[in-house]
Amino acid sequence: MTKSADTHCPYCALQCAMTLTSPAVQTPASEPGSVPVPAKAAEPASAPGPLLEVSGRDFPTNRGGLCRKGWTSATLLNHPGRVTEPLLKGADGVHRPIGWDQALALVTTAVKDTQARYGKDAVGVFGGGGLTNEKAYMLGKFARLALGTSRIDYNGRFCMSSAAAAGMRAFGLDRGLPFPLADLDTASTVMMLGSNVAETMPPFVQHLQGARDAGGLIVVDPRRSATAKFTSDGGGLHLQPLPGTDLTLLLGISHVIIHEGLADEDFIAARTTGYEAVVRSVNSFWPERVQSLTGVPAELIRETARRLADGAGKGGSYILTGRGVEQHVDGTDTATAAINLSLLLGLPGSRRSGYGTLTGQGNGQGGREHGQKADQLPGYRKITDPAARAHMAGVWGVPEETIPGPGLPAVQLLKSLGQPDGVRCLFVHASNIAVASPDANAVIAGLRGLDFLVVCDFFMSETAAEADLILPVLQWAEEEGTLTNLEGRVLRRRRALQPPAGARSELWIMARLAEALEAPSTYSEDPETVFEELRLASAGGHADYSGIDYAMLDRGEAAYWPYPAGSTGTPRLFLDTFAHAGGKAVMTPVTPRRRRTPAANPDPAAKTMTLITGRLLEHYQSGAQTRRVSELLATQPEAKIQIHPAAAAAMGITEGAIVSVANERGEVLCRAELSTAIRPETVFLPFHFPELESANRLTEAATDPISGMPEFKFNKVWVRAAANGLQNSVLQTSEAS
Repeated sequence: MTKSADTHCPYCALQCAMTLTSPAVQTPASEPGSVPVPAKAAEPASAPGPLLEVSGRDFPTNRGGLCRKGWTSATLLNHPGRVTEPLLKGADGVHRPIGWDQALALVTTAVKDTQARYGKDAVGVFGGGGLTNEKAYMLGKFARLALGTSRIDYNGRFCMSSAAAAGMRAFGLDRGLPFPLADLDTASTVMMLGSNVAETMPPFVQHLQGARDAGGLIVVDPRRSATAKFTSDGGGLHLQPLPGTDLTLLLGISHVIIHEGLADEDFIAARTTGYEAVVRSVNSFWPERVQSLTGVPAELIRETARRLADGAGKGGSYILTGRGVEQHVDGTDTATAAINLSLLLGLPGSRRSGYGTLTGQGNGQGGREHGQKADQLPGYRKITDPAARAHMAGVWGVPEETIPGPGLPAVQLLKSLGQPDGVRCLFVHASNIAVASPDANAVIAGLRGLDFLVVCDFFMSETAAEADLILPVLQWAEEEGTLTNLEGRVLRRRRALQPPAGARSELWIMARLAEALEAPSTYSEDPETVFEELRLASAGGHADYSGIDYAMLDRGEAAYWPYPAGSTGTPRLFLDTFAHAGGKAVMTPVTPRRRRTPAANPDPAAKTMTLITGRLLEHYQSGAQTRRVSELLATQPEAKIQIHPAAAAAMGITEGAIVSVANERGEVLCRAELSTAIRPETVFLPFHFPELESANRLTEAATDPISGMPEFKFNKVWVRAAANGLQNSVLQTSEAS
């Protein structure tokens, strides 16, 4: 006899539908024990067969397909490295099991002592875009009411913040795709900037087939990525700009649209403001000048503009942005330039064209709507808005002044760790900041400078290894809840498996701690009860979920927010009006800004190059999960630096040789992978690996002044062949592992 549950993949924001099938009687993932756990990230271990079988389920986003990560997702549910009881680090650096009562008492004491000595904001919370809507909502409430701190932010600041800020500035509303993903199927032109969906969310690619058949797939990427390769054989165009010049390129394309009379003048007049200022801002970016700045041929710039305009008038055009153009110190302005281009063409608010941005994390959309961000309250309300504060005070049953003001965005929050006037006690949920944060060496130092670090996780991640206390939590197939995918569609996550006896939901943990801290308001551990409160909290906000409930989701009804009570939801935004007062979209002129001058290269044997980072097909985020799946790790067991053969030859680097990649922030040692798919002055590193292979040892913590987004995609590094001693050491370490 078997039982099954219809749910969605735990990884990216495509949220592919799947069915989990399991035997009626399950074996626990592991039994509580007393074996000490070293304060070091666990090595990958061979796991027994999965407790659940995964099958793809027909759904508009994935149509039954799954990627390698999705097919192997159940492997981790009974992985031998699973943390199944609270672990306390001893003076010897070893984590040992303790009971839940003791663990909760330690956390309560740490919070009270820290705030008594340093004030409320000395306690901080770092959340994640993988939390369900219920947990993300409750984490924001817990931080602000139970802890009384303003110091909360989350790893979505590293993912969607620039696109979100640009969307709010232009449209008055931020939803990744303001249309169903299936709308792309009928488009004749799709322009993708800074996104490699063929590797990051492979089932997405089927929605590009129509544009590819029409010769209208346009991919902007410094690498000839797997997605860019789809433009070959008449499939479309690949624009390969210098890293960090996407904004200039977009201004050049907009210049052609305006000066060749390709703009949709009726749409601009009726539905936008700011056109004249944008015209002035692009006048100096004629194609030949843009070619000299970006490396993209002028005729290719013109051809791109004409193809977009032609598609808008015929089969439909879409412009989609991803992290490659957004993870910059001018990421908000770059996304704004893409939106301006889409508005010049009349794409947003159309039933057959549009602009969107591709959300990355599984609940990257919902996770940023309901209270994890430093400056927001549930429903995508600004925390500084008196009406928003009054609304939330009413829902929570507390005086308005009880709710703290805005806190610090993620990078600033992490910089404050362990500082005299900063965060001294930190909670981390659903995030591996020791690997995923910019300037990772500095972040690890900050974690080690804390008075008390609590990490909620189900594996000994690199961040958990630094923790004073690890609290074991549920995995995706062990919990109920909702998530919101890249289309703004709210989905049900369903339990298919009983969790290990010692693991607890974050909702349970927050409810118990709130009780111990004598917090105002209520804190339920039941996901549906929390969702009912979230509905009330979001009512009237930009991200209004008040008309959605579990019953309708369980019936399979499509639920796109905003979904006010009494409505039928909003699959397509902006058809009649934009969300600004007056109903018009706002075009904002933007120009490239000068970046910080990097430190001088101190090594005459090294060549200064530009580092870009990104994902691999087999891995996800920091790799804390996928590096534990043997099938995935066997295919991509280590970080490799992708480098052009001409550049490698000039430095005496051969295929598979160990390469030193360094700058003033740190050094990475990894194998060379020679490829003509990358520009000669550029190198690429995946960011899924820790320690000496951690790409974020090299990324800069400089941020976009509007969004707080770090500069992940443009960093100067010094590249050279590693010394023989280092080569041998790395090779021996790799072979031993």
